[in-house]
Amino acid sequence: MIEIQAEGLVKSFDLEKKILDGLTFQVDQGERVGLLGRNGAGKTTLFRILTGELDCDSGCVTIGTGRRLGLISQIPVYPEGFTVEDVLRTAFARLQSLAREMETLTARMTAGETDPALLRRYGALSEKFETFGGYDTDVAVNKVANGLSISGEMRHQLFESLSGGEKTRVNLGRLILEDTDILLLDEPTNHLDLHATEWLEEYIRTFQGTVVVISHDRYFLDRVVTRIIEIQDGKAEFYSGNYSFYAVEKERRFQERMKQYQKEQAKIAQLTEAADKLRLWAFLGNDALYKRAFSMEKRIERMRTTDKPTQARKMDARFSAAEFHGDEVLALRNLGKSFGDKHLFSQINLKVQGGERIALIGDNGTGKSTLIKMIMNEEFPDDGRIRLGPSVKPAYLPQVIRFDHPDWNLVENMMAARKNLSAQSARNRLAAYDFRGEDVFKTVSVLSGGEMSRLRLCMLMDDEINFLILDEPTNHLDIDSREWIENAVESYDGTLLFVSHDRYFINRFATRIWELADGTITDWPMGFAQYRQQKALEEESHKKDSPVKNVKQNSITEKPRGNRGQQAAKRQLTICEREIAKAEERLARLDGEMEAAACDYEKLNGLTEEKAAAQAELDALYEKWEALSEEAEA
Repeated sequence: MIEIQAEGLVKSFDLEKKILDGLTFQVDQGERVGLLGRNGAGKTTLFRILTGELDCDSGCVTIGTGRRLGLISQIPVYPEGFTVEDVLRTAFARLQSLAREMETLTARMTAGETDPALLRRYGALSEKFETFGGYDTDVAVNKVANGLSISGEMRHQLFESLSGGEKTRVNLGRLILEDTDILLLDEPTNHLDLHATEWLEEYIRTFQGTVVVISHDRYFLDRVVTRIIEIQDGKAEFYSGNYSFYAVEKERRFQERMKQYQKEQAKIAQLTEAADKLRLWAFLGNDALYKRAFSMEKRIERMRTTDKPTQARKMDARFSAAEFHGDEVLALRNLGKSFGDKHLFSQINLKVQGGERIALIGDNGTGKSTLIKMIMNEEFPDDGRIRLGPSVKPAYLPQVIRFDHPDWNLVENMMAARKNLSAQSARNRLAAYDFRGEDVFKTVSVLSGGEMSRLRLCMLMDDEINFLILDEPTNHLDIDSREWIENAVESYDGTLLFVSHDRYFINRFATRIWELADGTITDWPMGFAQYRQQKALEEESHKKDSPVKNVKQNSITEKPRGNRGQQAAKRQLTICEREIAKAEERLARLDGEMEAAACDYEKLNGLTEEKAAAQAELDALYEKWEALSEEAEA
């Protein structure tokens, strides 16, 4: 059964560019669909058209008969004085209407009315009230509130007093509680912590209706959706799988289209050369050849059917890492912090060594960003102290990015941040972060969130740093922007400390996990995948209520297990893996050059010798990697 059908949707907000240009797709009942596209591609516009909030210029939308559709995008305005509890219970408006009618009928029967029709009506209402869960609303509200980390204290707060992220969570809870057949979710994980995100994933998997979700959270998409619709240039392209399938299939399609384009261009070049010769011969006196040349040119025009496929530009981003001397980058001693009656954490004792990559995770409101600000001297501890190593040069990408001169353009901001930097050098460095042409003359205030993050990273790139601190670096960014930041971080060889709820980012970079919960930090000296396995084992042991060996390998007062040699081996192992990747890229490039030079013996001979040297270097790196792996895991 078709739940949503869109035919030839066209929408533009100005005369020059169409956001949607003939968009056509359908979603069947029970499907889990991920809607992808770069920021500005028209995803949220499409959602607003589906709900009727916005009209399309042409085309039509059909929603299944009798199907109830719910959208999380704009936060509705509720009456003044509404608490969070009131907002959550607006989901039961239909049940409340039934309850009011039942109360009226009860009062009439209590007053002595004995009409059989009255009793039948009450029985029908009562049956419907029970079917729709009218007697279980408290259980449902408590379950959703707990899952989305909406505390009992928050449920009594005024809705208008909440932050934007808290309002989004409450509104998501209200939508889940509604009797909805089709869920439209617009970036639902942006303001959710790991616990709430995983709860939402489980809810969607068991939800009986249809789900269409806009998200840039690749881990979330992999676990939730079974089909991808990508909006590109106003049209839809379809992929029958989750995000990982989409990423591989998109690259395969690109390569296939590129081969088709190159084959077509080679044929066009061949025919064009032949047509030019025919015209030349016709000019020399053979008039009959004009007609053949003209026919050949018509054939060439008919062949121009394939546009050259394009891919997003990759950033050539590199940090200038300062040399680090010594073992200790950061030390936290008996650290404690509170805000009034709200106690965040106390007695935190931790050390960070050079080359480590640490993810600081925890629920919203536990104090992650506060700890980062304390390390950067933007906040001060109530107890204890923080010490940076003498040769440490930190750099910080905050969650909310601000610039000293928002009304200046990008080049001016770069030159202000780096003294003695010429305008051309500033433009060259901006180009490495995909700011090209007229983009560099935009004022900073008009940049999107992703562009601001890129600009700030570009400024950090110029500093010789050895301790990079990131606070939610991928929040609100589209997938391309996330990959740009990841490429920049990948090339950085220094120490990394970051706060993130992006499990894809954490899984890619973290070699150590700091879990902030219940006023303390638990240190897990392992990557994210192993951390999740250990947590699952721990939760399973709690369910069985049997005493088992504690899987946590460090408490807040313990040093990471392993001697300095092991820690150094782990850092060298990370660096070695990057060198292996570079060596493999070099071999692949040489293979391509050898294929192109198949007919040039001298060049081919030189490339063969170069490839042999590159292969020997790669073999040596593999041997080094094996030795370091054994040492790190000893």
